[in-house]
Amino acid sequence: MITRSIYIGNPAYLKLKDEQMYIMEPSSNEMKGKVPVEDLGLLMLDHFQITISHQLIQKMMGNNVVVVSCDSHHLPHGIMLPFYGHTEHSDRVKDQLEASEPLKKQLWKQTIECKIENQKEVLRRLGNYFEPMVDYQRNVKSGDITNMEGIAAQHYWKYLISLDFLRQRFGDSPNQFFNFGYAVLRSIVARSIVETGLLPVLGIFHKNKYNPYCLADDLMEPYRPFVDLLVMDWLTKNPNIEELTKEFKSHILQIATKDVLIEGKTRPLLVAVKTTATSLYKCYTGEKRLISYPEFK
Repeated sequence: MITRSIYIGNPAYLKLKDEQMYIMEPSSNEMKGKVPVEDLGLLMLDHFQITISHQLIQKMMGNNVVVVSCDSHHLPHGIMLPFYGHTEHSDRVKDQLEASEPLKKQLWKQTIECKIENQKEVLRRLGNYFEPMVDYQRNVKSGDITNMEGIAAQHYWKYLISLDFLRQRFGDSPNQFFNFGYAVLRSIVARSIVETGLLPVLGIFHKNKYNPYCLADDLMEPYRPFVDLLVMDWLTKNPNIEELTKEFKSHILQIATKDVLIEGKTRPLLVAVKTTATSLYKCYTGEKRLISYPEFK
């Protein structure tokens, strides 16, 4: 089922009624809208005067809705996910813990190959210099020991934005647009990992004792170029805007329903991410050898 991504950037009271999320205006108690909880995939809260009932929170957790909370700078600051998203949670975690290092290195190789392929496609679609990406992709080794990901990234950002652009978390514009998009994407991927019954903290490559979403950071890599293309579309149409406007955030939240090609079928990205997480589990058990990753249509 295709779920919806909802952004709320004004004062609001959110409550559960008739299995739906009611959006109320706090001062007048006037209903501004309602959405069936079963239709929700992501809810972004971006105002300090938003109140949400505990009953609604519990209902959303039961439906694997990811709730994203934004900080005073209107950037995603945290996410809320259910503890258990699958009936076989303990068995699946056991398989995840027992995955061998050679297997994880091969899975990371596949991940980087797919990421570079999709970065190449972004450059090609924008009419930019993409040819060296073919060799970078071809030369990815097990575990990416030669860091083709980093080498490809240098070329990618140089020809996506400008020759002197530095891709940084706290860098100059337009870094903020990509950062926001990646935060939304990370939330979507974390949701699918939990729903599959895996632990987001146990990555196949990323290992950081301060990072509770290492696996999400792994699996989102081939999906980043889909965010990049959406951001570039915004920058082309709004070249003089540097702030993260409500219009931009609504634009980025379209990422959940963007069509991608996965396993030979066209699927919304939100559904494709679940396919990726499920295929990873099957790689852990030996049922599959390749992770299913998205391609551009």
